[in-house]
Amino acid sequence: MSKLRVLFISSEIMPYVAESHISKISRYLPQGVQEDGKEIRAFMPRYGIINERRNQLHEVIRLSGMNLIIDDTDHSLIIKVASIQSARMQIYFIDNEDFFSRKHLVKNTKGKYFEDNDERAIFFARGVLETVKKLRWSPDIVHCHGWISALVPLYLKHFYKDDTILNHSKIVYSLYNDSFVGALSEDLKRKLTIDVGQEPLLALLDNPDFINFSKFAIQFSDAVIKGHPDASDELFKYASENNKKTLDFQPEETYIKAYSQFYDSLI
Repeated sequence: MSKLRVLFISSEIMPYVAESHISKISRYLPQGVQEDGKEIRAFMPRYGIINERRNQLHEVIRLSGMNLIIDDTDHSLIIKVASIQSARMQIYFIDNEDFFSRKHLVKNTKGKYFEDNDERAIFFARGVLETVKKLRWSPDIVHCHGWISALVPLYLKHFYKDDTILNHSKIVYSLYNDSFVGALSEDLKRKLTIDVGQEPLLALLDNPDFINFSKFAIQFSDAVIKGHPDASDELFKYASENNKKTLDFQPEETYIKAYSQFYDSLI
């Protein structure tokens, strides 16, 4: 029997960015799941704050070179990789000069959210999934961490619905306390319509604030995990009301085993 394959798509992974609840889980969960006998791949954005020399990132030429079109503009997709030797796992990085060269994650030096965070989320989602296709690695579970991964469920269920590498994956979305202030670009819905059509699917994005953006991710997911004790109760309740399989918050001592068993229950 082949190993269960789990794809982790995270906004942050230690040690490449500072420790946070998301970056810590995204560092140790893949390792624990791998040690539990599953096959894993892990992706995050290659933010400009990441020191490539110190972390020994290098470009994977055979995976790079594709252009992704977002709102009629071409953006070059660069794939880099680094190894966490102690965990025996690789981390793949989605890179692009337009979106990820700046020395911050989602806000500028004045604390203002980047105006193109919507396009960064589109590019990240498509970049990960196109890379997985190139790897010809078919995940059974896709687990999304952090709101920059929130468009992955939509793309899997619609843009890649006929792709044999990706169309059978069960999607898990973790809820955290990583809310953003205000809303993403009001043009997000129009930009997504170019890729997926079916504008009625995108109704929640008439006002793409954090709650609606998260509900949008839940809408296209198969299961939802409360990844932080302070994650929104409203969103967790929304998942239950929309017949998504749910897993409540798990403490540090037990979450890896609980998550791994939760994956098994989805297959």
